[in-house]
Amino acid sequence: IPDSRAKVVVLDSDWREIATAQTDNPAHRNGPENLAYVIYTSGSTGKPKGVQIPHRAVVNFLISMSRAPGMTEADRLLSVTTLSFDIAGLEIYLPLIVGASVEIVSREVSSDGYQLLAKLAGSSATVMQATPVTWRMLIEAGWKGTPNLKILCGGEAISRKLATQLLQSGGSVWNMYGPTETTIWSTCSRIASEHEPIVIGRPIANTDIFILDELLQPVPIGVAGEL
Repeated sequence: IPDSRAKVVVLDSDWREIATAQTDNPAHRNGPENLAYVIYTSGSTGKPKGVQIPHRAVVNFLISMSRAPGMTEADRLLSVTTLSFDIAGLEIYLPLIVGASVEIVSREVSSDGYQLLAKLAGSSATVMQATPVTWRMLIEAGWKGTPNLKILCGGEAISRKLATQLLQSGGSVWNMYGPTETTIWSTCSRIASEHEPIVIGRPIANTDIFILDELLQPVPIGVAGEL
């Protein structure tokens, strides 16, 4: 352990001191504004910065996701996202709060299309979330689809070609959008037809989105601006 001011508790030699500590559970002092996690992102500036996400934002996100795209205790999610990517929060916490099951895939398997294809085929998964790169990797490995699989796709823009391929491969396809700063996904939209335009959808529960001009004023309907 590098030099620091952290207090080090050595379990194999500090038992005498440990035995004098209280045995009652400590008082619970966490609230909605306490931090759930801090994650680094380059954002749109290219300059890495720590984004502080409070518990209330994560809880609101998870409750909203349980409704749309939706998840119940009958679901099984195949988790393929590295823990250093914030969207892994959906894969780990959402199944837990709704009583669903989750199978965590190793980095070795999730980065190899053929191994991931075999894992998906044998997992009985009903939900899988991945980036367009991973979905394309699966298709290129020969994936012919998984009936009734709920497909969540996000992290970068989904192409029309990929959306059409996914529509032919599972039960439903959802386009997920959101910067790390606003807690994982900010909007979502079900892609229902290969003939409809691909949109990022509407904001998740208890949030709003605004389209603003360069002076941060709302733009009229139909006028391009910044989200």
